[in-house]
Amino acid sequence: MIREDLRNVAIIAHVDHGKTTLVDGMLRQAGTFRDNQQVQTCVMDSGDLERERGITILAKNTSVHWKNVKINIIDTPGHADFSGEVERVLKMVSGVLLLVDAAEGPMPQTRFVVEKALELGLKIIIVVNKIDRPDARTSEVGDEVLELLLDLNATDEQLMSPIIYCSGKNATATLDYNVPGKDLQPLFETILNYIEPPEGDPDGPLQLLVSAIDYNDYVGRIGIGKIERGAVNVGQEVMVCDYEGLSPYKSKVVTLFQIEGLKRQSVERAEVGDIVCFSGIENITIGNTLCAVNKIEPVPFVKIGEPTIEMNFSVNDSPFAGREGKFVTSRQLRDRLFRELLKDVSLRVYQTDSPDTFKVCGRGEMHLSILIETMRREGYEFGVGTPQVIFRTINGVKCEPMERLFVDVPSECVGSVMERMGVRKGELVSMNPHGSRIRMEFTIPARGLFGFKNEFLTDTKGEGVMNQLFDGYAPYKGPIMRRFTGSLVAFETGEAATYGLFNAQDRGTLFIDPQTPVYEGMVVGMSPKAEDIRVNVCKRKHVTNMRAAGSDEALRLVTPRKFSLEESLEFINDDEMLEVTPKNIRIRKVVLSGSMRMKMLSKEKEEKQQEK
Repeated sequence: MIREDLRNVAIIAHVDHGKTTLVDGMLRQAGTFRDNQQVQTCVMDSGDLERERGITILAKNTSVHWKNVKINIIDTPGHADFSGEVERVLKMVSGVLLLVDAAEGPMPQTRFVVEKALELGLKIIIVVNKIDRPDARTSEVGDEVLELLLDLNATDEQLMSPIIYCSGKNATATLDYNVPGKDLQPLFETILNYIEPPEGDPDGPLQLLVSAIDYNDYVGRIGIGKIERGAVNVGQEVMVCDYEGLSPYKSKVVTLFQIEGLKRQSVERAEVGDIVCFSGIENITIGNTLCAVNKIEPVPFVKIGEPTIEMNFSVNDSPFAGREGKFVTSRQLRDRLFRELLKDVSLRVYQTDSPDTFKVCGRGEMHLSILIETMRREGYEFGVGTPQVIFRTINGVKCEPMERLFVDVPSECVGSVMERMGVRKGELVSMNPHGSRIRMEFTIPARGLFGFKNEFLTDTKGEGVMNQLFDGYAPYKGPIMRRFTGSLVAFETGEAATYGLFNAQDRGTLFIDPQTPVYEGMVVGMSPKAEDIRVNVCKRKHVTNMRAAGSDEALRLVTPRKFSLEESLEFINDDEMLEVTPKNIRIRKVVLSGSMRMKMLSKEKEEKQQEK
């Protein structure tokens, strides 16, 4: 049976190419919202962090109705750290809208998502978006996408993919970029005519592949997936199995929903081809298949990528511990981390020898920083260690994760970027001029990119663009220096004074304002030299009855540098950590006592001399 009344499509693209904005327009024109309804922009980016950062973190499902056909649309993330989300949801669809910015053209993540779509044999509709940009290269970008498809060994049919020219912001589409579009009708018509409707045996035994997981405090885990065969009813008994060899077990579907617009609508029954959400199965996870009780046949599934970065999350033990957070104990931290595992299958959490410390592994720095920021906003207070890469032994050889780094910089900045890459064990793969800018591609160990972003933006005066993709494992490349600057470390506990800060600012760049509470061992600035410098920022001027011309002039302080969470994670050295609370992010030394650090340093020097 072919479901002519249904189409399942995903929107895939590089980060910031306009996927979510285009979905806004499709929802509006398909009548999901009333004409006079007030709707926020990027309505699919429902999380606070997604809205603030302007990125999609989790794949979202929605649907529109056009000419009596229901179109299920999945909006996917474009950032490389969330590529696991993209790999999974493509199993639910028959075709993809490949969105490409009319000025930037195909970017690194575009290549990654296209490769995944081609592997699954999905039909592709090429959407050249943002054609209203003043620097748009509309016709060239269409050719570049076809070159990319050729490069990835697309089939003849995939090379004949239709091209639509859109402006997501204005919600218009046209088949000929010289003729302005009026609405998104050409896009809807192309989806209906080109994307194949789902087909399968409606009367066969049930097969439902779980491709995504949601979590709700009231009903627990919610499975999301497409019905590959048969139908499912509320209250139906099913067998849960998977392709990896899970022992099948019996369970029951308690509730069943379909996506209508932006809402989940309760239904009693769903048929082959439908994308559904269901609850009632406690340990359901991505890759599981729900089958009929009398026919257990799991559906093959893509393997979820393994984590490449790890960090230690620990109970906050600073002198300010417990002042600003609501959840501060090891039990609360443990419960929250293990609860995150219920909905994020790319994450791993392990207990360590210490009951107060947990090892958390993820797909990249951004993946873990999103978790840290989410927990911070929920009222958690904890410490976070330096990000470390996860090494593997392959055929007896120690191997480390590698990244493919793509940079786009002004031509005068090429030298400084090449120099930074050399120190960080990066190898140049290609270099191409694009007008007054140069595009370069490197392979580099993942640990070589720790702290690189700040340096890169400084070297390129904020004009450089960098993107990275995981590029597999390679033999260990040798030691890489994490940071070339030292830290200004607070000498004592107290409140930062203008006089103390004025004297300290000659030693480096400060991170704090006057009247900021500090403690011994807290990092208050950055030193240009490689070693740390202890500074007394709490020092106040001694008041005397002597007055001299000019001595009491106002002390001028340089504006301190404020780090975001990601910048702080990139900055911290191996002997430092972050104190994360709902109100503050403080960089501190792992060992707070200055005298203890001096003893440890001299001991390390002695050991090195003995080795020589």
